[in-house]
Amino acid sequence: MMEKAARRITQFTILVLAMLATPLPASANDSTYTDLDLDRCETLAADDMGASLKCRGFKSYPVYFKEGDLRQSVFYGYADQQLIDGGFESFAPFNRVHTKIEWRLDATGKPFAAIHRWFLENPGPDGSPTDESTGQVLVVSRVASKGDGAACFVALVDALANPDANALAREAADELAPSFACGMEEPMWIGKRGDKASDRTFSWPEGYVVE
Repeated sequence: MMEKAARRITQFTILVLAMLATPLPASANDSTYTDLDLDRCETLAADDMGASLKCRGFKSYPVYFKEGDLRQSVFYGYADQQLIDGGFESFAPFNRVHTKIEWRLDATGKPFAAIHRWFLENPGPDGSPTDESTGQVLVVSRVASKGDGAACFVALVDALANPDANALAREAADELAPSFACGMEEPMWIGKRGDKASDRTFSWPEGYVVE
């Protein structure tokens, strides 16, 4: 009887030690969503060509929105003030962003990337944009955290050319955004790129590099 009990204790001990030796799976990143309501944003600057706004984002992480010459630019999180004032990252054709923003969160609930759909109003046959000529791109951006100020495009996914565009964007966000060097690395196209996915354009403040 005592021998059986001893064997059970030994087997249980081996099982516990095996469980402790097995690495636990890492907590997966998660997504949450917010709406971009431009009518409820704070106006930072405005002129005849456009405006610069500070909008509500995820919790304490704001969204900085700009529009100029019918093109838009968006930075997420605690972006550096010089970047907010003088930075602009967009696309060559006239464009607009969707009202829904997807935030990628790490295991602690901190946002490190944002995924935002852009509509690129490429000219149609008569020179004016049409539904058929308009492209859609999922832009993966780095979310600036307190103290670093780094906010920029990280990756681009043609939402019309890739049926799994959302999954590709999330994978790119998880793998690239946390360590992406804004101002030093170029955002890359992920997956297939069709002829409606126009080139990115950008302008950083003179002499400024986001690290």
